[in-house]
Amino acid sequence: MLEMQDSMNRKINPDWVSANNNWYRAIQVEGVEAIEHHGWKWWKKQDCDMAQLRMELVDIWHFILSAMIQSKHSNIALARKEMLAELSLCQKSVQFDNQYYVLAQMKLLEKLDLLVGLAVARRTNLALFESLLLDCKMSWMELFKQYTGKNVLNVFRQDHGYKAGSYIKIWDGREDNEHLVEVLDIVDLSSGNIRDELYRTLKVRYSLVLEGQ
Repeated sequence: MLEMQDSMNRKINPDWVSANNNWYRAIQVEGVEAIEHHGWKWWKKQDCDMAQLRMELVDIWHFILSAMIQSKHSNIALARKEMLAELSLCQKSVQFDNQYYVLAQMKLLEKLDLLVGLAVARRTNLALFESLLLDCKMSWMELFKQYTGKNVLNVFRQDHGYKAGSYIKIWDGREDNEHLVEVLDIVDLSSGNIRDELYRTLKVRYSLVLEGQ
């Protein structure tokens, strides 16, 4: 996933690491959007939109990966080593602002608050992120599946004029994200060339959209 993220970022800006983008601000914004999907207003009835909340976690993961690569000056191997080492600690609590937050004692919404607070302080915590995945009934393999799909879709968008504004996001009455969900269900995720398979399948669907214009 680190390699995929680096490749995606380079497609947007070949010198993206030197650009020093504020990935933590991006995490803040996506974290707040996750809070909105969860629902937090005590003065009105709200239902948790878990599907959208999971999508926000996938987006947040893009920015966590980017921040780690940037901090290691494009050294993917070093970034991977540090992330695996952090996860191997199996932290049960997170220290922030001179206080320890015990993850097992926190509700999902409280964890999202903490994620945003850490991002404001330009920090991330993989134990917290993993705990959020579990609360949202997502395994690391499910994250990989969703991340790979979104990464390929982002590359596809860039290749087909997303930055220039010529890309068509609505395919046959539905957003490309919805088509992606269907494609993820039919491709073999254990394939060694999963990204190529996803890309080709999306291209076939998009070609039908262009033919229909």
